[in-house]
Amino acid sequence: MRVLSVVGNRPQFVKSAPLSVALREAGIDELVLHTGQHYDRELSQVFFDELGLGEPDFRLDARTRDVDAMAPGIAAALADAKPDRTLVYGDTNSTLAGARAAAGAGIPVAHVEAGLRSGDWTMPEEHNRVEVDGIAALLLCPDERSRRNLEAEGVPGRIEVVGDVMADANFTFAPLARERSTILERLGLEPGGYVVATLHRDANVVQPRLGRLVEGLARIDEPVVFPAHPRMAERIRSEGLSLGHVRSSPPLPYLDFAALASQARVIVTDSGGIQKEAYWYGVPCVTARPSTEWVDTVELGANVLVDDDPDRLVEAVREARMPADLPRLYGDGHASERVATALLASLAAS
Repeated sequence: MRVLSVVGNRPQFVKSAPLSVALREAGIDELVLHTGQHYDRELSQVFFDELGLGEPDFRLDARTRDVDAMAPGIAAALADAKPDRTLVYGDTNSTLAGARAAAGAGIPVAHVEAGLRSGDWTMPEEHNRVEVDGIAALLLCPDERSRRNLEAEGVPGRIEVVGDVMADANFTFAPLARERSTILERLGLEPGGYVVATLHRDANVVQPRLGRLVEGLARIDEPVVFPAHPRMAERIRSEGLSLGHVRSSPPLPYLDFAALASQARVIVTDSGGIQKEAYWYGVPCVTARPSTEWVDTVELGANVLVDDDPDRLVEAVREARMPADLPRLYGDGHASERVATALLASLAAS
């Protein structure tokens, strides 16, 4: 069996690492296509270097998030590779471009993280999730809630609950990061004595939301470390916004960021992936969005939604505590093996 995996942004590189190992161990021939949606070195090549990923078999170097611009390159790679399945991750524009190109080529799509819903149609990601799930022949869900979402929508593909491949990566790399990284020493920080912030979503890099979130971060009465996405950093500069005492930096290498985030007192983010990672780290999360697809973390009290309200952000950080006796969410660290099994079964059934 041959699979073409389409990746294009930071979380997808992380998810693909344990899954690539599981595919290889299952005897599946995997080819990897990097769309180039994230082209900054710290958001792209460093992941292949640090996580031991093989060089991508196809590089589009698209340097864009435009779905239509990526689709022809993906289609050409599909024609060259002739895979049995196209594997896409999450909800990015690379995900949608890969699914559309595969559908156009008549190649079945397998969607990792299928069935997630925030209910917020102002998010481009929500539109991407729904369209990709409507295309996918194999829908690989992280949990039963996602399965129920898909069943309610009546999607035509086969649904499998496999757990979350990001959990596989987290359980593997977080201890390694804390062992190898010296980021806390370099920044003069103590475990549990600082806040980590990461913001990048489209809605949060434009005014007035951007200014309100920057105001909130600047009012936190603790050290705040803010590794800023290049687009976010440029917008803060162009708007002339002051971060005050917040320590902004370029994006960190993955192991440094994992070491930093996993030892923070609180994480402030708008990232879906980091909301989950915070839960697995045992670090309370404050989410700068009006909604989330990871609703279990909110229902359990491990995550607080503050939208773009600076007063709520400051209060939520001040009051943040991780509840005791939380259940394990989103898998046991073996989702990748289940994905490989599901792919083989889907081929046998076709």
